[in-house]
Amino acid sequence: MASNSSKLALVLLLATLACSQAELGQLKETTMTVYFQDWSGGPNPTMIPITGVSHGEWSFRKFGTVFCTDDPITEGLNATSAEVARGQGMYVTSALDGSNTHVLISIVFTNEEYGGSTLEIQGASRQFERIREVSVVAGTGKFRFARGYATFETVYLDMSSAYSVIESNITILHY
Repeated sequence: MASNSSKLALVLLLATLACSQAELGQLKETTMTVYFQDWSGGPNPTMIPITGVSHGEWSFRKFGTVFCTDDPITEGLNATSAEVARGQGMYVTSALDGSNTHVLISIVFTNEEYGGSTLEIQGASRQFERIREVSVVAGTGKFRFARGYATFETVYLDMSSAYSVIESNITILHY
């Protein structure tokens, strides 16, 4: 049998949760498609290897290689399309056979509609699959308490210029 103090604590907890829900408003679903413009070479790379095993080349296929990224994210496939955000974070080749990369990316919105808001992306990206899926684990600003998923698909690749475009379809629930 619960004591009066336990009952009071439970009532206070439920009241706090109800007030928090009222302050946050209705749960919303947002979907968007954006394009990561990724340069891994040339004079102004937006993604670079920063460390790895002491022997051999650092690459996405080499276990233990860590990359840092600050990719422009655009609303369209073309690099001259309007920038809506920056993809800032890191990738770690986390599978011994190089098949998975662990993704830790913040999508930092710079456009007028979502400027100042962020989405936090994390998870294992299966590199050899055409479409890779990772989790959206958090958000700020207009995406407070976001949760959901994002898919990544390389839709353009030019090995000679070390340039690729990654389409990302994002579906989130947020307040």
